[in-house]
Amino acid sequence: MKTVKNIIIYFSLMLCLLVLPGCSQKADENKPLSEVKAEAEKMDTNQLRSMAMNYKQAIMAKNDEAEKIIGNLKDIPDAEKLGAKMKEIQEELNNINKSVSALKERFEVYYNKLKEKSGDTSGLEI
Repeated sequence: MKTVKNIIIYFSLMLCLLVLPGCSQKADENKPLSEVKAEAEKMDTNQLRSMAMNYKQAIMAKNDEAEKIIGNLKDIPDAEKLGAKMKEIQEELNNINKSVSALKERFEVYYNKLKEKSGDTSGLEI
């Protein structure tokens, strides 16, 4: 009897591990803002907080990426900084800035809806 109970618990846990990853959504900078707003309207405070946190983490990752690129500028000789390499770096940074702007815009939707529903916004400041 104890073995059967352990097997049931084991398979229940395995099922949860397979199902739960599908429940969380990733931050998507390309998702239409109208779709983000419509989804946010239907979410409860826990879901809103989770999505806002996903977007915050994506924004922080992009910021880290930009800092890494800027940090690598020290390794580039001065002559190259004036040339094609610098243009490439500027383009990369511009793309990151566009991405961060799009992510922040979507983050704000979830964050503001969470505030509107009097949810916990601690730790979500950017």
